[in-house]
Amino acid sequence: MTNQNPDNLTGEVFEAAVEDSAAALGAEGAPEISEDALADAITAELAERTSDLQRLTAEYANYRRRVERDRKAATDTAKAAVVSELLPVLDDLDRARAHGDLDNGPLKSVADKLVTALQKQGLEEFGSEGEPFDPTLHEAVQHEGSGADPVLGMVMRKGYRFGDRVLRHALVGVTDGVADLAAAQPDTTNAGTDAAGTD
Repeated sequence: MTNQNPDNLTGEVFEAAVEDSAAALGAEGAPEISEDALADAITAELAERTSDLQRLTAEYANYRRRVERDRKAATDTAKAAVVSELLPVLDDLDRARAHGDLDNGPLKSVADKLVTALQKQGLEEFGSEGEPFDPTLHEAVQHEGSGADPVLGMVMRKGYRFGDRVLRHALVGVTDGVADLAAAQPDTTNAGTDAAGTD
């Protein structure tokens, strides 16, 4: 669709309606119609064509939005696939960092740049000790305690998400929360004070 002046477009539609009406009247061989009737017929034709144009414009706008949404979804899917392939590399870098191999030197710089670049693209890591346990994000392989208020105790493998998509669940050991552990243990501080006061 070319960008045209709406006034010109309306004029063209009006002229086309006049020609169509005149052709229809001439073909039927009908007697002369009053100018008011002709004006009403032209106005009705113009309203119909304007309605058609508005409908087509709305359909085109919806089509463009749908194509843009699909393009973004395809781009995000491709990015997530590439990032998923790099997760084992990030695991190796985490193990090297825990071992002390990334404390200084050129490998530390490369590792930091890789992690920063992936985070800029939308990669987020999750699953650190003390976080509340969420079965949609964490995969529990070990559980200690009653399970009333589960939190992450030991993280065996970090989880990653890309945007709203979970690429890999965190592999964790689950323990009870601090409040549950305190309630489960007997209060020894008051017992010692009471015993000392009775002497």
